[in-house]
Amino acid sequence: MLRRTKGRTMSPLGKYYVGAAVVAVIALILIPSPIDWLIVVAALGAPVAAYFMLDQSQRERLKRVRRRGIGR
Repeated sequence: MLRRTKGRTMSPLGKYYVGAAVVAVIALILIPSPIDWLIVVAALGAPVAAYFMLDQSQRERLKRVRRRGIGR
């Protein structure tokens, strides 16, 4: 029997982001070089830049689709 938790839970996509961040930090510790930093900054900055390039109506549509996908 599954127990439901009260409050917010992390979406599967959010779990992937956290996992990617952990792997990036470990990679930076194991192989610290300026190229590693550039790769991490590019990997984190590309989705953020793409989101900010959307106009307001596209952002609202994206938010609706995300909410619908989560089951709200």
